[in-house]
Amino acid sequence: MSPLLPLNYQPPGPEWPKLLYQDKDVLVVEKPSGLFSNPGKGEALSDSVQSRLAQRFAQVFLIHRLDLATSGVMVFATRKKAEAALKQQFASRQVQKTYLAMVSGVPEPRAGTIALPLCADPLQPPKNKVCLQNGKSALTYYRTLWHDNERALLQLKPVTGRSHQLRVHLQAIGHPILGDALYANPAQQQAAPRLLLHACRLSFNQPYSGELLEFNCPPSLTDFALPALPVLFSDAEMLEADSKKA
Repeated sequence: MSPLLPLNYQPPGPEWPKLLYQDKDVLVVEKPSGLFSNPGKGEALSDSVQSRLAQRFAQVFLIHRLDLATSGVMVFATRKKAEAALKQQFASRQVQKTYLAMVSGVPEPRAGTIALPLCADPLQPPKNKVCLQNGKSALTYYRTLWHDNERALLQLKPVTGRSHQLRVHLQAIGHPILGDALYANPAQQQAAPRLLLHACRLSFNQPYSGELLEFNCPPSLTDFALPALPVLFSDAEMLEADSKKA
């Protein structure tokens, strides 16, 4: 569950989540913004991607989470052995994840890495913050796909999976994600209808056969206010981004 608990939780309609793929071991779905990945505490926060899938499938095991306001591709297991295998892939960083974010301003350099350790902010829960002394290592690769004078569309490749990593890293380099209620200023929050962060690509090995599975899930062009989605960089190209630390 996202640590940001809404005072008035109003999840999207029953057509969500959209099923992208199904086999005997896994379900791959598109999560909408505004729906929990898994149930929160209490009946009022019980509606989630996991609970909706549980109404359709005999067993559904949560593998990873997306924040409440983040949209995009997620994978669930439908068997215990598959759950263990997928969680091991995430833990050992075998899973490849790609995100898109529309941020305030245009980063310089246009491509690079952000290597800033993160920890919980005890004074402002549920926020996290950069902490050079006690934070856990966190690494994000980014490349600029498109920009105008006021905003930029970034392709992001997180190597680590810290809480709010992408949101805090982008705020730390001076380019918060538009629509971010936690890390953007009021004008940046109001510049978008929602948090403009979307998990657009996910690849992992099928738990039984070992076959490489890759799923692409484009964002809403209306939400991102784009006429078309630029061509994405490959994972190899993302890793070639400027090694300068942000």
